[in-house]
Amino acid sequence: MWKDKKVLVTGGVSFIGSYLTDSLLKRGAVVRVADNLSSGKLHNLHYNFRNERQGVWVSDNLTIFAGDLKDKSFTSNMVKGVSVVFHLANLHGGRGYIQMHPVECCSNMILDQLLFEEAYKAGVERVCFASSACVYPTYTAEEKTSSYRLKEEDADPFIRDKAFPDLEYGWAKLMGEMALKAYNRQHGMKTSSVRIHNVYGPRENETHAMTALIAKTFVRMDPYEIWGNGKQSRNFTYVQDIVDAMMLAAEKITDGSAINAGREDEITINETAELIFDILNWRPRKIKYDLSKPVGATSRAADLTKARKLLGWEPKVSYKQGIEKTIEWYVANRKKEDVSAGMETLLMERAGLR
Repeated sequence: MWKDKKVLVTGGVSFIGSYLTDSLLKRGAVVRVADNLSSGKLHNLHYNFRNERQGVWVSDNLTIFAGDLKDKSFTSNMVKGVSVVFHLANLHGGRGYIQMHPVECCSNMILDQLLFEEAYKAGVERVCFASSACVYPTYTAEEKTSSYRLKEEDADPFIRDKAFPDLEYGWAKLMGEMALKAYNRQHGMKTSSVRIHNVYGPRENETHAMTALIAKTFVRMDPYEIWGNGKQSRNFTYVQDIVDAMMLAAEKITDGSAINAGREDEITINETAELIFDILNWRPRKIKYDLSKPVGATSRAADLTKARKLLGWEPKVSYKQGIEKTIEWYVANRKKEDVSAGMETLLMERAGLR
């Protein structure tokens, strides 16, 4: 599938995008990356680059272009001559960011629709969209049970009373999914959407929950702050597992269907913090629960029936393994004084420490 295939990865030097770029190159693809470098970093990709001209870096089968995908001419150039597009570029952040920056989250719809239109006009064969578990209503688990597993049809916009995504960010993602279904139905373009659930891992910045919890432990914050009561649960999913799901979806799903990429087993924020304390061999004397901060859904876990059937996929990396790998990377790449100075922006901005 991927040998010598020309592939565009938007947001390809970002956290998830950089892992996807690595995986595609390992499979023999010729990769083009389009990224505005607002939160992604070139050093996420460990290759010997030569700077051919301003905003362009080249290394063997990889070329990186810096630019704004809301600029039609840039986007048009990026999709020319490629067979597959993985669309990950968007304005996003942790819970605080999407709650406090609704305008920026809405602007993702402009970017998405422009990219899809230009990809269609350029004759791109396949488009795989990085969607989100935020397309699901936050009340779903509360209305059912805390152990409920989110099914793809729980966010079907064509079924009455199903569509009620999580804030503007979730609506923008659902609109992206709908657009790709439309391109498939009207033009026959092969499309897919992957609903990413609480991804984490090395290279992630401090704007997301897992890395923020690690950062607070790393600097020995005491009292240790947790947003909400800590009983809210998540299905944190390791980044390489997510990337594997995206590549399989691009290969095997062609009708625009959305599919879950997450875990069925949940872990609470309190349990996550305790695991981090154990790995770093430190524990705060006091935990402060900040009930004024946004916490999102009380529970989130994915039903993987469809992922197993259509992709043959389920996550391989356990919570303990993934958190250990993430902590190992974090300790090797962060200085305590820099992390301490950036505590106020945790979960609230797009980019973490540079």
